Amino acid sequence: MAPDSFPRPIHTRRRFSGLLAATALGVYLLLIVGATTSLTDAASACSTWPTCHPPADPLNQTELAIAWGHRLTAFVVGILVATTAVAAVFGDAATRVRVAIVAGAILYAVQVAIGAATATLGPAAITPGLHLGLGVVVFTAIVLALAWDLEIATGDDDDAITSPEPEPVEPDAVTGERSLPAGGLARAKLTAFAYFKMMKPRLMWLLCLVAAAGMALAAGPALDAATIVATLSGGVLAIGASGTFNHVLERDVDQQMSRTADRPLATDLIPVRNAMVFGLALTVASIAVFLTINALAAALGLAAILFYSVVYTLLLKPNTVQNTVIGGAAGALPALIGWAAVTNEIGLPALALAGVIFLWTPAHFYNLALAYRDDYARGGFPMMPVVRGETETRKHIVYYIAATLVATVGLAWITDLGALYAATVAIFGGIFLWAAVTLHFEKTESAAFRAFHASNAFLGAALVVIVVDALVL
Repeated sequence: MAPDSFPRPIHTRRRFSGLLAATALGVYLLLIVGATTSLTDAASACSTWPTCHPPADPLNQTELAIAWGHRLTAFVVGILVATTAVAAVFGDAATRVRVAIVAGAILYAVQVAIGAATATLGPAAITPGLHLGLGVVVFTAIVLALAWDLEIATGDDDDAITSPEPEPVEPDAVTGERSLPAGGLARAKLTAFAYFKMMKPRLMWLLCLVAAAGMALAAGPALDAATIVATLSGGVLAIGASGTFNHVLERDVDQQMSRTADRPLATDLIPVRNAMVFGLALTVASIAVFLTINALAAALGLAAILFYSVVYTLLLKPNTVQNTVIGGAAGALPALIGWAAVTNEIGLPALALAGVIFLWTPAHFYNLALAYRDDYARGGFPMMPVVRGETETRKHIVYYIAATLVATVGLAWITDLGALYAATVAIFGGIFLWAAVTLHFEKTESAAFRAFHASNAFLGAALVVIVVDALVL
């Protein structure tokens, strides 16, 4: 049993964890609504507190509605925070959980007071960003309480695989003779598909969306088709090169893992020399395409290939439990590439978008690592579930989801993203967090895959909305 454990019926555990999760989502919703309110200057449409009086100018009715939405959300969330604090104090919550919730409730009251002062005295009367910053602290306190409560309710003392021993794989299943089609055309199709598979096409749609979001934020409706085509083409080639080099470098380990045992190089379907030539050709083609835009985009594209192929695959993945965390930089680089393709520089919004991707990566991949925990152990990779166990991994998923949600608030605060973005990340962020909470109680492979797909849905929806908001709205 995990530290600070105590006996609680399963329905009681779920109920309190559900209340905590709902409170965390409520605070997040308030944060994203507050950032939108600040962005649209809706607060200026309502200088009274706690209610809003209609402005004299009818054109301010939209801002008034946003301000009212912020106030009503704050009221409902305040009830949630107070209810959770009462349940923690008078229930059987662990000490650290109770302290975090009570601290969050006290800070929430302080935040409300600062919001009232900002509304009545004007934004200049309060330190800029203090209201939103306190909201982030409150959200952090509630999420910590949630993660700790879930750890206590569902965790085990030690569920790590400390010394993984590779299991033998049947030669016929992996390295044996492959029956190739007799016809020349069928063989050509099989070989072409093998080369395509080496490029890891399943990664392309999401990474291209990241680059598209970076371009949209940088250019808005002025984004031209030539830049889009060149950037996405160069990105696809770069992803293909990175995937190919990854297949080459991990071909021996791939034979030990069931999920990768059928890769083209693991089965000797494609010779290593041919794969290397193919990867180099993709790299050269990628850089050449990026150079038609500007040198910075080309440099970032090359950096992405080298980081994933060398830094992540050779240095991080086999040597440190933080491989996925640091390796998230590879997935974040397309945001910088997209921005640089338009502006020939790296701007703050691009860094904010890259931060969202970087923090999302562990919350996303740890679910896959849980589902394939034994496979990674056989391959000798020190993934979080292998080294630190499933309990610790599930807790870190909640941590990184929270960090990702905070990053989406920061992105909204420094860009022109509006209500559609706020609604989308709130809804899909809620689904993602709820999938993680469910994973804690179910602790199954199917629950891990559901959380994995929820993470994809969250980021995909957020990126699509960023593109739509920037180009259309």
